Amino acid sequence: MNTYYGTVFKMTPTGTLTTLDSFDYNNNGGYPEAGLVQASNGQLYGTTYQGGIYGYGTIFRMTPAGALTTLDSLDLDGSSQAPLIQATDGYLYGTGSNAIFRITPKGRIANIYSFGEAEQYGANGLVQATDGNFYGSTQSGGSGFGTVFKLSVGLGPFVEALPALGKVGADVKILGTNLTGATSVTFNGTVATFAVVSATEIKTTVPTGATTGTVQVTLPGGTLLSNVAFKVRP
Repeated sequence: MNTYYGTVFKMTPTGTLTTLDSFDYNNNGGYPEAGLVQASNGQLYGTTYQGGIYGYGTIFRMTPAGALTTLDSLDLDGSSQAPLIQATDGYLYGTGSNAIFRITPKGRIANIYSFGEAEQYGANGLVQATDGNFYGSTQSGGSGFGTVFKLSVGLGPFVEALPALGKVGADVKILGTNLTGATSVTFNGTVATFAVVSATEIKTTVPTGATTGTVQVTLPGGTLLSNVAFKVRP
């Protein structure tokens, strides 16, 4: 198979590199300019910038062992140079030249927003903030030099632990929205001591007896859960 259109590879911590698959442009796309993302199902997902059925790239899935499956071919709106992200609803989201799209882990794709003349062309990657909304930018439009945008698809707020793993006693920051008034922080049900630093930050430590699982912050108006499980190291 021609390797001029890019490859997917893995590397051990000691530097041993293994090529897992190569892109052939026509069938599985070419020029994978964005990085891979590992979804909660353990599979790796990525995009190519060109090739596929329409010539504007593909979305693919790969097992950790290296088996690659092309999920869909992108059209002009979807030609993507940005990595996918997995949001709190379990879907993967990505940006194309003129659109934002969503894809299920099994590969069903749908455009959820098309950019108009005001935003124009060349959307960069998305991030999901702790308010539940997506944020991103375009390379042109607006005054001619690009725009910054927010997109809401109805996802609720959450909290994010930094780092997302640690031993008992380790310091952890919890980032979120409107955290003032928090009454409880737990690590997979184990109560932790904490201090509210600001409306967007809580400082805590991994409590004795904590196990790997969801971080939960209780507020007067409800409860926020972490977007990923916190891993307690031995």
